[in-house]
Amino acid sequence: VQLVESGGGLVLPGGSLRLSCAPSMSGFSIGTMGWYRQASGKERELVADITTDGSEGYADFVKGRFTISRDNAKNTIYLRMDSLKPDDTGVYYCAARIWETLRGWKKYWGQGTQVTVSS
Repeated sequence: VQLVESGGGLVLPGGSLRLSCAPSMSGFSIGTMGWYRQASGKERELVADITTDGSEGYADFVKGRFTISRDNAKNTIYLRMDSLKPDDTGVYYCAARIWETLRGWKKYWGQGTQVTVSS
């Protein structure tokens, strides 16, 4: 299973972007999904996640600016990013916990999408 992200790009400070992530195949049980980011020279960090029942969690540095949402019918998550700052620049990765019959819940990662906030 691959997670396919889209929606990154270059945006001015104060602008908005919307990221999307969906699995390349259907027929899997998917649990919590989320977004992580990694800035150049820094470790990957959690941005936001969402459970199957819609419970959302956010890192302090995005609270009030980013909104995560989920379409369970499509196993798709979205990240609406508003009031973007240069510090939000980085590669954004989608992650999902997917049930495998023999191995239980396994975490999968997308390939990442670049978000650049710059004037």
